[in-house]
Amino acid sequence: MRFEHLGAQPRIHTTAVVAPSAVISGDVTIGAHSQVLHGAVITAEGGAITIGESVIVMENALIRASATDPVHIGDHVLVGPMASISGATVADEVFLATGTRVFNGARIGERSEVRINAVVHLRTVLAADTVVPIAWVAVGNPAQLYSPDRHDEIWDAQKELDFPGYVFGLDRETPDLMVQLTERYGRSLARHADDTRLD
Repeated sequence: MRFEHLGAQPRIHTTAVVAPSAVISGDVTIGAHSQVLHGAVITAEGGAITIGESVIVMENALIRASATDPVHIGDHVLVGPMASISGATVADEVFLATGTRVFNGARIGERSEVRINAVVHLRTVLAADTVVPIAWVAVGNPAQLYSPDRHDEIWDAQKELDFPGYVFGLDRETPDLMVQLTERYGRSLARHADDTRLD
């Protein structure tokens, strides 16, 4: 399903294949010979999404851009089932395994692998040829890699990255943080009420 959102329509190369149950919304460009499988959602929420050539976006993956963080995915990238990319840059020949999470402002270098259920945190930079092991967390610039049992160290490293401030423009110490966050984000998402289905 393709949708016009905020006046922008998806542009899909004639050799790309998009499954009928995938959702492509807004300012999205999909390159030659790319494949978007069933249940995938690619949604440009005010920022552009560019997907290169011979990219495979597998079942139920989510790719989301924001007004402050567009998405760029290079050529020959595999985005695994249930993976999530929000406002990030992914270079050529990257493997994002099942269930990986890549957050706003992150940059993943060429030929890197982010293995099953691993996380590349907010504004984290992975050098070319980096491997993030299964379920590990990459944080910082340059990235430091942490096993999932090191929560306190992960929190210390990512706290200064300021997720609510960077993504939502809100101070983490705001007493009603979640009230303000959900109301602000909800207003932004409500713009989908004016979307037009194109197919």
